[in-house]
Amino acid sequence: MDIVSENPARRRGRPPKAPIVRAEVEEEQVVMETRDADRPTMRPALREEDPRAAAARRAAEIRGHLGEMDEGTDEFRAPKAPDGWEYEWKRKTVLGQEDPAYQVHLARMGWEAVPTTRHPEMMPGMGNYPTIERKGQTLMMRPAVISDEARQIEYRKAKNQVKQKEAQLNATPEGTLTRDDARVRPVINKAYEAIPVPKD
Repeated sequence: MDIVSENPARRRGRPPKAPIVRAEVEEEQVVMETRDADRPTMRPALREEDPRAAAARRAAEIRGHLGEMDEGTDEFRAPKAPDGWEYEWKRKTVLGQEDPAYQVHLARMGWEAVPTTRHPEMMPGMGNYPTIERKGQTLMMRPAVISDEARQIEYRKAKNQVKQKEAQLNATPEGTLTRDDARVRPVINKAYEAIPVPKD
């Protein structure tokens, strides 16, 4: 008597694929075509741009940034600040070393770094630069009202220093005559002069 097992012998390898119905294939092709239309192409064009045309295009971009090359450039020219704000370049490093005490002073006075997102043209586009920097200087901003108040305080300090020096020059020791007479009164001239710069 033969005993027949209900489970047939298992085949080795991959299981057989289910037959593909033609309608399913057509639907998948339609779906793939719509996905490809939405997605930008990932591979570059088969032909590169003519090198001379690419060089001319890039030269026009550079001229737009630089202007006339012989006119000279001011690398510390700050861009126009938004209404109500003021921009200034502030020291960040000296010979590559930061001064934390000075940074704390700037923060106390209301200065904060201008984010690169506000003026992306001032920093390289390929790097991750959170602030705008030039040769150890950082472009910083604070409300224009605070800057006006700070200038008025500095102006008052300067006037008081001049008054104190005038009082010292006009003062005389106790028990001596005053300098009210024109012959002994000090002559004080107030003028602005350029500071001589040594040539060597």
